[in-house]
Amino acid sequence: MFKAKIFVSSIKNLLSHPQFEHQQWRGIVKVRLKWVKNRSLDHVIDTDTDLKAACLLKDAIKRSPTGFLTAKSFADWQKLLGLTVPVLRFLRRYPTLFEEFPHARYANLPCFRLTGTALLLDSQEQSIHQAHENDTIERLSKVLMMMRSRTAPLQSLHSLKWDLGLPDNFEKVLIPKYPDHFSFVKAPTGVSVLRLKRWREEFAVSALEKSNEGEEMGDEYRQFKRGQTTLAFPMNFPRGYGAQKKVRAWMEEFQKLPYISPYEDSRHIDPNSELMEKRAVGVLHEFLSLAIHKKTKRNYLRSLREELNIPHKFTRLFTRYPGIFYLSLKCKTTTVALKEGYRRGKLVNPHPLVRLRHKFYHVMRTGLLYRGKGANLIPREDILLKDMENRMEDKEEEGGDYDDDDDEDEEYEEIETGDEYDEETSDVED
Repeated sequence: MFKAKIFVSSIKNLLSHPQFEHQQWRGIVKVRLKWVKNRSLDHVIDTDTDLKAACLLKDAIKRSPTGFLTAKSFADWQKLLGLTVPVLRFLRRYPTLFEEFPHARYANLPCFRLTGTALLLDSQEQSIHQAHENDTIERLSKVLMMMRSRTAPLQSLHSLKWDLGLPDNFEKVLIPKYPDHFSFVKAPTGVSVLRLKRWREEFAVSALEKSNEGEEMGDEYRQFKRGQTTLAFPMNFPRGYGAQKKVRAWMEEFQKLPYISPYEDSRHIDPNSELMEKRAVGVLHEFLSLAIHKKTKRNYLRSLREELNIPHKFTRLFTRYPGIFYLSLKCKTTTVALKEGYRRGKLVNPHPLVRLRHKFYHVMRTGLLYRGKGANLIPREDILLKDMENRMEDKEEEGGDYDDDDDEDEEYEEIETGDEYDEETSDVED
C-alpha cells in the first residue's frame, strides 16, 4: 500500500491559485438546516452509556486493593459515570457481573466484587490489549500528532480511554514500555501531559486518505497527491436532504475545496475562511475515525479544542454537516458520531475490543433475568458465555444487530446552524 503524504508546498501552491484564494477568503455561506433525530444512533449511545459505566466499575473493582467496593465508596459516582440512576441500583441490576455481599464488619454496608464471568471477560480483554498493542500505539500517536504541541493532558486522555480503546491505567501499563515514543512532562500551567517524542511519517495518513487508496480511486488519488484535485468526504444525508438544491449546491462547493490533512500545519490558513472550516471538519472526521466506537462526547473534544486548532463554537460543524456527523442529546449529554462508521445501528468494521464489549453487554442483559433471584441460580460462567456467544452468532447470521432496536426513524427539529447558533444551550455538562 503506497502511503499518502501531503506536502506543505503542495498546499501552499493550492492556496496561491486564484480559485482557492477566492474560496479561502469568501465568507462562510449560511444555510438553514434542520437537526434530524436518528433513533438508531440514539439507541446505540443509550446502550453504550450503561455498557461504559459497567466496564468502568469493573476496572475500579479490579484496581481496589481489597478486590471489592463498598456502597459508600461509589455513592457520588453517578454523574461521573453518566448514569441516570444511583450506582447502587445500577450494580444490583447486573448480578451476572457484580456479586453483592455484606461487609465483614458492617453488616448493613453492601459490597460488590466481580463474578467469575466478569473476571473471565476481563482476562479476554487483557489478551486483546496485548495482541493489538501496536494498533493502540499507532492510534495514540496519531492523536498526539494532530495536536499543535504534540502533547495532550493526561486528564483528557483518561476521559477518552474508553473511546480510544486504551487499557485501564495506560499511563502505568502501556506508556513506560515505549520510552522512545512518549514521555510525561509538565505543561507551563503545571498540568501533567503526554508528549510525543518521535514523529512517525508512516502514521500521518488520515482515514479519508486511506479510504481513497483503493484501486478504483487510484487515478483520482494520484492527482490529489500532485495537488491537482481534492478528496470528498463520504456523505449520508438524512431523509430528504439530498433533494434540496441549496444543500446539494453548498455541499458540492464544500467538497471542491482542497482537503488538508489533519496532520499538516494549518497556521498559514485564514481562521475565518471556508478552507479552515473544511480543515476543521477533516480534523473532527479523523478524530472520530480513531475512536473505536466512531463517537465521543463533545466535552471531551472541547478539552482539546485549542490543541486541535478547531473553532471555539465547533458544535455548529456537526449540525452544518449532517451528512458526515450525527449530534445526539441522549443521556443528558452531547455526543457526536461519525455516520459512515455505522450501518443500521451497527458499527461497520468493529474493533476486536468492541466485539468483546458486545459480549460484556449481553452478559449484562442476561443479568436482568436473574436480578433478585440469588447468586446460586445464575449459570456458571462457561455456560453463560457459551449461551451468549451462540445468541450473538445467531444474530449475525440473521443479519441483525447486537442491539435490540435498529429502527432508523427520524424526527426533524429546526435549528440555526449559522454564527448565531449558541452551542452552550444544547448540552448538560458532563
